[in-house]
Amino acid sequence: MFTFIHEDLQIMPLDILLTILVTATIQSIFGVGMLLFGTPALLLLGYSFVDALGIVLPISVAISLLQVVKHVEYIDRDFFKNVLRYCVPFIVLCLALITSVKINVGFIMGLFLLLVALKSFLPKMENALQSIVKFERLYLAVTGFIRGVSNLGGSLLTVMIYSKNYPKDTTRVTAAACYAVFAAFQLLTLLIMHAVHPCLQYKSRISTSRYIDVFIY
Repeated sequence: MFTFIHEDLQIMPLDILLTILVTATIQSIFGVGMLLFGTPALLLLGYSFVDALGIVLPISVAISLLQVVKHVEYIDRDFFKNVLRYCVPFIVLCLALITSVKINVGFIMGLFLLLVALKSFLPKMENALQSIVKFERLYLAVTGFIRGVSNLGGSLLTVMIYSKNYPKDTTRVTAAACYAVFAAFQLLTLLIMHAVHPCLQYKSRISTSRYIDVFIY
């Protein structure tokens, strides 16, 4: 049973709850979904980019960690280290920029979602991505940039991981570990940005910092 406690003793809005339940279910089955679908869905519902991150990132971390703890020994540690070196710094820098400067995140996200859709229907685009993944450092940097400015980019990482032809468990756990690190650094960046610039104002229907606890029984 889920109990959502709000500091004003109000129930979490139904649209947020439904978005969480649907996207969390998708992610638990396919390994992606919370961010790829949850973030644009919340933006369409009228929430700010920062609020959307505050809602989906903690849940994404929790789901990814649950997937990792069972088979942590299967993680490709060399690839994971490269993700930390070449991907995470761009995530942090770009997210810090996005939260400090007024940028149309919706346009960026829409463009990237269009590319994701085209990739599924255009074999040439899929083949192009497969040929680019051999430039691992550059590819990871681009993935970090996209993740930082749009909270997407997970599908790009998935393409690279699948291109390595890992065993099934290694593929799943390595991807989950990377997603968990992505979300953890994003949350840390948001906390630091709020501490450095506490006067930053975000136009939104709610302030996610007002949700003070979540209990799962």
